[in-house]
Amino acid sequence: MDPGASNIESEGSVHLQISELNASLSETGSVGPAIFEPQTCTSDSVSRTRPAIRAPEKKLTLFALRLAVLEKVASKIGTLGFVWATVVLLGGFAITLDKTDFWFITVILLIEGTRIFSRSHELEWQHQATWSITDAGIDSFRAIKSSSSLILRTVKMICKPVFNSRKTSQRNREISGTTRQTSRRNWGQKKMPNRTWTNSEVPLLPYAKWVFLSRNVSKVLYWLQLASATACVVLSTIKLVHQNYGEVQKGDTDKKNREAALIFFYSLALAEALLFLMEKAYWEWKVSVRRLLDEVNKECNLGESGIISIKRFFYDAYSKCVNGSIFDGLKMDMVSFAMELLESSSSDEQLIGARILRKFSTSELFSEDTLQKIGITLSVMDRLVDMLNWKDPQEEEIRYSAAEILSKLAEKQQNSVRIAGIPGSMESISCLLHISRIHCGATDEISEKRIIFDNENYGSWAFNHLGLLILKKLARDHDICGKIGNTRGLLQKIIDFMHAEERVLTDSTAAPSQILTVKRSLQVLKMLAGTSGAAGRQLRKAISEIVFTISYIRDILRYGKKHPELQILAIEVLTSLAIEKDATERIGSTGGVLKELFSIFFNEEIPENWSHVRVAAGEALSMLVLESKNDCHCMLNLRKNRKLVKALESPLLRINAARVLRNLCAYSGEDCFEQLKGLVDAGPAVLEAIKNEENKLLEVMVGVAACIFKFMSSQEASSMFKKARFPESDLACKLVQILKNYRYPSIKVPNIRRFAIELAVWMMKDNEANILTFARLGIERELESLLDTTSELENFIIFSGTVGLCRHSTTIQTLVEMAMKLLSQK
Repeated sequence: MDPGASNIESEGSVHLQISELNASLSETGSVGPAIFEPQTCTSDSVSRTRPAIRAPEKKLTLFALRLAVLEKVASKIGTLGFVWATVVLLGGFAITLDKTDFWFITVILLIEGTRIFSRSHELEWQHQATWSITDAGIDSFRAIKSSSSLILRTVKMICKPVFNSRKTSQRNREISGTTRQTSRRNWGQKKMPNRTWTNSEVPLLPYAKWVFLSRNVSKVLYWLQLASATACVVLSTIKLVHQNYGEVQKGDTDKKNREAALIFFYSLALAEALLFLMEKAYWEWKVSVRRLLDEVNKECNLGESGIISIKRFFYDAYSKCVNGSIFDGLKMDMVSFAMELLESSSSDEQLIGARILRKFSTSELFSEDTLQKIGITLSVMDRLVDMLNWKDPQEEEIRYSAAEILSKLAEKQQNSVRIAGIPGSMESISCLLHISRIHCGATDEISEKRIIFDNENYGSWAFNHLGLLILKKLARDHDICGKIGNTRGLLQKIIDFMHAEERVLTDSTAAPSQILTVKRSLQVLKMLAGTSGAAGRQLRKAISEIVFTISYIRDILRYGKKHPELQILAIEVLTSLAIEKDATERIGSTGGVLKELFSIFFNEEIPENWSHVRVAAGEALSMLVLESKNDCHCMLNLRKNRKLVKALESPLLRINAARVLRNLCAYSGEDCFEQLKGLVDAGPAVLEAIKNEENKLLEVMVGVAACIFKFMSSQEASSMFKKARFPESDLACKLVQILKNYRYPSIKVPNIRRFAIELAVWMMKDNEANILTFARLGIERELESLLDTTSELENFIIFSGTVGLCRHSTTIQTLVEMAMKLLSQK
């Protein structure tokens, strides 16, 4: 088996599908993180009740129960016959028995004794034969076929050197031309124990080892039982048909009950043998003719190697039914069976268990029940985490299976917490991440990541994808994000996977596997950077302090035109990092970042279905100039004022263009007055939006008006109102109406009341006419009402979840007092 044979997750697989690279907007974020409004916790998971599905292994446990019933009935009859023969016949009539009866009884007892002995050990030997997963071609159920295949294998062993000599050169040419075997070649091999024997390979005799291997003994016992039962049927039938039990002389009291005793014995022997043969016939009918094992294997979707797992499960169930209560086997199921094997010390059993759990956990039919059972068994989860550290190439499939199972487990929040709570779990996940590096000539001190071409059997990238996928699912919990950040070297690895060279991003033939690696690392980094609370502050600080972070993101912005899904993720990482002041300064001082963001924001060539990339770029720009004088200066030096003003007319860009304009005006400082003077041209478009728009757009436009109008003289303001055909009295009426409409703080527009008061204060300063207008409109009454409903929500500019970040320099209560003071001058 190879890594490409199974899915990593519902959205993609190790065998890469290009459709994954066009991820849904819900995953990449259509408009970036809603950082300008608080996000309340909502549950997006809908409980679904799936129809009950009958487990395929129920057919095997029922089959085992029926066989056990026949076996136990035959055994009880055989025991009764043995006791009858030894106590009644040989004990009571030994002297008076006819010679033929004596020998018939003796032979039957010997045959039965041999059969009972072989029967008691056949199950053990059959069980031993299933311990080796490489014995998939040996079907111990089909004795005739097995015997013939044994001869064929012998011939192949003799001829093997000849065939090998012919194929060696061809095989060498195939291997030398590709690296495909580096990963998969060990997946079909079992790990041979160094200090112990493999049960199925033990040579019982020093000669003819191929005949007397323990895996072949079950066949010998199988045929021995059939021969014994057949002989017993023949001998019993002969005596019951002919009934020549010797003559009984009149008055011979020693022989008067002999005939009845013999008939009873031969009947018991015949009944037992027939029941046993019936059991074997039923066995062969279900296994060889109806192919029950193959049918269950197909329903379980375990693949070609799964037949050994099915045999092993059936033997275990049958053993429990035979050795204990006939109902013991009914309690078995494939998931519990696989979990027991996973915790075994045998590599073969571990691989069988890992394969079953991997298939079941990724199956649409069985995944829910399987993951639930694994999730509540902490010892199994601990075992899976431990397997991530295994580096033996012969254990690669076990390790891969464990990683894929954990990736499915992490989809549920409670399982994520349990995984993260296992000591050393983050270090184990970190072991999955491997970066191949090369040194470049004279610049040996700088390492570059080697391009991994799209090879479905490449040894490490499959584990890289799974490791990043597990981290992505764990990072949904903010507490776990803190653990990820505190794990030594893990954050650096995640950022290293974000590195994509120009030739990778611009070449249309680049390996999808590498693009997917970059995408997943960005997804993880986005979730880490967006963490709330103290853990989030620490993570953003740690991420921004890694010197490659911003430059890697800049490369994606600059060269990633063919991969907008990567660009939007990179932009969202910048937006989240910009929450921290130090990170904002680092981003602004990294050459080209602001320029590339503007380039994306104004790029009209971006396809309409990816237009949200431009929206995200605008949100990142507005965050970068928030309370950052240096970034404001850098942005003004790019001379994008005219384009920003023009963007106010674009339905797609105007919200974020207005935010950028407001923050430039608010935080650039007095030394940038002349540069900001040109922004007054935005006045008519702003007034038009205030007059006609509602909700979010109204909020941002009122906010930008309160800032840019400060750069106008009274003459310029009058001209602007006339040009917009929106008199000051109408604007005042609109602002009062806003306060009436929003009597309580709104989560969707948390700053609309604040911005309305700011704009009203500006309008009333040194303008008695406006003061009288506002007084006539009843703004004083609205302001007094507002004081009773103010909230801490209105004192913050941005939010991380429900936590307020970046507090306004002036509280809303202070603004109300300023407005009331101006009104008192009327």
